[in-house]
Amino acid sequence: MKYYCIGIKGSGMATLAEILYDLGNEVSGYDDYKDYKFTQEGIDKRGIKIYYDTNHELDSDTIVTYSKAFSMEHPEIKRIHELGLKVIEYNELLGKLSSEFKTIGVSGTHGKTTTSTMISHVLGNTKGCNYFIGDGSGFADRKNELFTLESCEFNRHFLSYHPHYAIVTNIELEHTECYKDINEIIDTFSSFANKAKIVVACGDDLNVRKMNVNNRIIYYGFNDDNDVIAKNVKLTKDGSSFDVYIDGNLYGHFDIPLFGDHMILNALACITICDMEGVKKEDIHDLLKSFKNAKRRFKEHTFGNVVTIDDYAHHPTEIKVTIESARQKYPKKEIVAVFLPNTYSRTKALMKDFIDALKTADKAYVMDIHCDRERKEDYPGVTSDEIINNVPNAEKISIETVQKLLKHENAAICFMSCTNIYEILEEFEALLKNKNK
Repeated sequence: MKYYCIGIKGSGMATLAEILYDLGNEVSGYDDYKDYKFTQEGIDKRGIKIYYDTNHELDSDTIVTYSKAFSMEHPEIKRIHELGLKVIEYNELLGKLSSEFKTIGVSGTHGKTTTSTMISHVLGNTKGCNYFIGDGSGFADRKNELFTLESCEFNRHFLSYHPHYAIVTNIELEHTECYKDINEIIDTFSSFANKAKIVVACGDDLNVRKMNVNNRIIYYGFNDDNDVIAKNVKLTKDGSSFDVYIDGNLYGHFDIPLFGDHMILNALACITICDMEGVKKEDIHDLLKSFKNAKRRFKEHTFGNVVTIDDYAHHPTEIKVTIESARQKYPKKEIVAVFLPNTYSRTKALMKDFIDALKTADKAYVMDIHCDRERKEDYPGVTSDEIINNVPNAEKISIETVQKLLKHENAAICFMSCTNIYEILEEFEALLKNKNK
């Protein structure tokens, strides 16, 4: 079959394109963004054609899917409708794929990408596993029974999926443009969980415990009321170690080269799934110990005494744990936060939490709010200045003023956002390279 993916450089669409290609389909795509994006690595490796104009021909039997970031008035969207091509919603196409395999649906406000990557790493190196990971990483082989699918709650997309296992890492207020309150989010996660045969959920999270689940559920966490528990935790500058107890019995000791309690929780979800799938605990230990994190998750570069950290953190909880992780690994360095807020609705709804999270850094820099699906005029008074004015010693930054970061000479500088924070990061790293020549 022939598929045409509009917005193909988006992290989810790029991943979908890779999987469709791997399953033997002809795939091409369109994007407005002409510069190189980290999400296109897998697309380029497969030789998938990306178009940047609306003049190329499309065969009449082409099936089209598109990113919701593209409005119905976009020239390429209008063109495919004028051509009368068949259109399948992005989430419906993923839902169809999920029904063809034994799918592990990894959901939660935070930790989806890392947990999905962990699971696909362990299962991929033992039993064989297809994967859809929201950082632009996808792979599929018809021979594999298992499919790890990062399952996002945005616009209730994950309700189109058909998981055998449903993982719920946590539930917080997020995507406020789609949900009216936390109760509506909890109800939606409940609906997702009830689509699965087995639910694996973080029992330490109070909102997770509020889910109304009708099928088998296994809770994991640090607290004693869970089924799978991490004990004897040690956090060092080299990583984290812990013992795992299942149903009150010692299961095994694990070491991971990752930082922060949240990474241990992600590992517990992975261990639980892989144990149920019959993977030997020794193999789980060894593969987790060699685990390399997902793209744009705590990615580090070192320039003398300065370390840059690129992280997808865009929610206050994620910002807080990224800063905590930097402190764990670099206890003797100044911890600097550079944050690019994304969407006016999220910034408005979580303003106080963003302020509290950025206060945990030694120094914070905040960029102007970025948004490609909301209008600024619909959110009067919502700016990054409110964050800056309420965080001690915080200040505005942009690509044009990035040189002010050079004064931090022994620091771990965390660049955090779900959007194009890498543009200012690359500019700063270029300055550091010239400085260190």
